[in-house]
Amino acid sequence: MNNDPIANALSKINNAEKANKKEVILSPISNLLIKILEIFEEKGYIESFEVKEEDKKPYIVVKLSNRINKCGAIKPRFPVKKEDYEKFEKRYLPAANFGFLIVSTNEGLMTNREAKERRIGGTLIAYVY
Repeated sequence: MNNDPIANALSKINNAEKANKKEVILSPISNLLIKILEIFEEKGYIESFEVKEEDKKPYIVVKLSNRINKCGAIKPRFPVKKEDYEKFEKRYLPAANFGFLIVSTNEGLMTNREAKERRIGGTLIAYVY
């Protein structure tokens, strides 16, 4: 039984990074997971990813760049106001300006820094550093 596919996928990525693997296969997939991987790719934490399908079962192949120290899902998914980002940065990130929180906002998925610039709140989804 798969209760949280985002947490499972990020755990697989984390474990593959620790084992110095070059790629990892993630299944099941979701649109939220694809958006998270797009942010990881944009920020340089992974080289690339590709959505594939075999026997009508989609999966994602992620090429790792060995830049992730740790990543994970934030449970429970805390709602955060535009003034409260620093509190959660201190809780989930090891140092200031080191890594990102991924936030779901009414303008889409973005990093905590982008959300701060736009002065919008949202719901915390994941972290990476």
